[in-house]
Amino acid sequence: MDNEIKTWLFDIIQAINEIESFYENRPKKFEEYVNDIKTKRAIERDLEIIGEAANRIYKKDKNFKLSNVEKIIATRNRIIHGYDKISDDLIWSIVINHIPKLKEEVKMLLK
Repeated sequence: MDNEIKTWLFDIIQAINEIESFYENRPKKFEEYVNDIKTKRAIERDLEIIGEAANRIYKKDKNFKLSNVEKIIATRNRIIHGYDKISDDLIWSIVINHIPKLKEEVKMLLK
């Protein structure tokens, strides 16, 4: 595997681990997320990093197999450029439904 792609995959894992660390000793509750501006901004930043790393991988090798790469990049762009239209529901859905799957996929790619 290309070293740059490997580095970007590690960046994705690191951002996911950081998101997970916010809920290490407590359950994930949407109500708490909505009311915790620091955690919201930190998660949004980590999603930007994930999206940028995916974008770099995609630009380097359009045939690299990373599920939903276009959606990941689109989410990054939406957070950055459409920050005023990002809903808490959308971000929370990504954290709960998509981040765990992405983590497993990236871990498999790095093996």
